[in-house]
Amino acid sequence: MLEKAFVGGRKYWIWMAFLLGVIGLGFIMYLWQWRYGLGLTGMGRDVSWGFYIAQFTYLVGVAASGVMVVLPCYIHNYKPFAKVTILGEFLAVAAVTMCLMFILVDLGRVDRLLNMILHPTPNSILFWDMVVLNVYLFLNIFIGWVALSAERKDVPPPHWIKPFIYISIPWAFSIHTVTAFLYAGLPGRHFWLTAIMAARFLASAFCSGPALLIVFCLIVRKVTKFDPGKDQIRTLGGIVAYAMILNVFFFLLELFTAFYSQIPGHMHSFIYLFRGLEGHARLVPWMWTFVVFAVAALVLLIVPATRRKLDTLLVGCVCVIIATWIDKGLGLVIGGFTPNPLGKVVEYWPTGPEFLISLGVWATGVLILTALYKIAISVREEAGIYKA
Repeated sequence: MLEKAFVGGRKYWIWMAFLLGVIGLGFIMYLWQWRYGLGLTGMGRDVSWGFYIAQFTYLVGVAASGVMVVLPCYIHNYKPFAKVTILGEFLAVAAVTMCLMFILVDLGRVDRLLNMILHPTPNSILFWDMVVLNVYLFLNIFIGWVALSAERKDVPPPHWIKPFIYISIPWAFSIHTVTAFLYAGLPGRHFWLTAIMAARFLASAFCSGPALLIVFCLIVRKVTKFDPGKDQIRTLGGIVAYAMILNVFFFLLELFTAFYSQIPGHMHSFIYLFRGLEGHARLVPWMWTFVVFAVAALVLLIVPATRRKLDTLLVGCVCVIIATWIDKGLGLVIGGFTPNPLGKVVEYWPTGPEFLISLGVWATGVLILTALYKIAISVREEAGIYKA
C-alpha cells in the first residue's frame, strides 16, 4: 500500500514539494544548532525548556486524543466512527513522530539520546515518557496498518489485533499522564505543582486533538472523494465542546486556588502571564488572545445551532486549536519558569533559528500525515466504500 503515497495529481505534488522545502530549511537551521549549540536558542539557565518542549507538550495531547475515536468504535461498537478511526490513528502517528523529533532537537545532539537507551534510569519520569511514546507510536502504526489492509481486502480486522487495540486505549491516557508528571513532579516550580495537572492535560488533549481531526476531516471532504460523514464530524464536535468546557473549568480552578490562597509562587506566574511582572510582559498579549479564542470557542461549540453547522463548527475548532496551543504551549511552559526560584524574572522568547527548526518539525509531521491519509483514502476509493 505504500506505493499509493507516490501517486497523485499536480496539487498533491506541489503541496509535498512545499513541505519538503520547509523541512530542508528547518534541517539547515538544525545543522547550525548542532554546530553552535543550544546557545543559538533563547533558552538558558533560568528557562531550560522553551519553544521545543512547548510544541512537544501540545502534540502529546494531540496524539493521546486518538483514543476519542478508537474507544467508541472498538469498545462501544459505534460503527459510524469506523469512517474516521483510521484518520485519528494516523493523526496520532504523525503527532507522536513530531513529539520525538522535538525531544531530539531539544537535546541539542542526537548522540545524547543514546544516554537514555544505553544507561536507562527507571526512577526518572523522562525514561518512562520515552517508553510510553515509542510504544504508542508502534501501536498506532501497527493497528492502523492492519485495519487498513483488512479494509482493502473487504474483510473484518483479524481477531488477534483486538488485544493490541485494547492495550492502546489505556496507553493513550498514559502518554499524557506521564508527560504531566514531568511538570507536576518538580517541587521548585509552584505553577506546575498541582494535583490536577494530568487532568488539565487530558482535558486539553481531548478538545485540541479532535478539533484538529475535525479540521482535517473537513479538508479531506473538500479535496477528495472520501466523505468522513457529517454525523461523525458533528459527534466529534460534541466531544470537543465538553472537553473544552472541562479544560477552561480546570484553568479557572487553578486561578482560584492561586489567588484565594495567596500563594506567591503560584500567583506570580499568573501575574506575569496576564499582567506582566517587573516590567516584563511579552506573553501578556498572547495570553489575552488565548482568553478571547477560548471564549469564542465555548460560545460556538456550546450553542447547538452553531455546533451543528459545519462552517461555524470549523471556526470553533480553529479557536480551540489556537487557544489550547497558546495556553498549553507558551503559557504553561514559560509561565512555569517565570519567575525563577530566586524570584527574578528572566524573560524567554524563541529565536529565529529555533522557530524555523520547529517549523521544519511541523512540516515533517504534516508530510507524514499527508502520505498516510493519501494511502488510506486511496484504499477506500479503490475499494469503492465510504464514498459520499
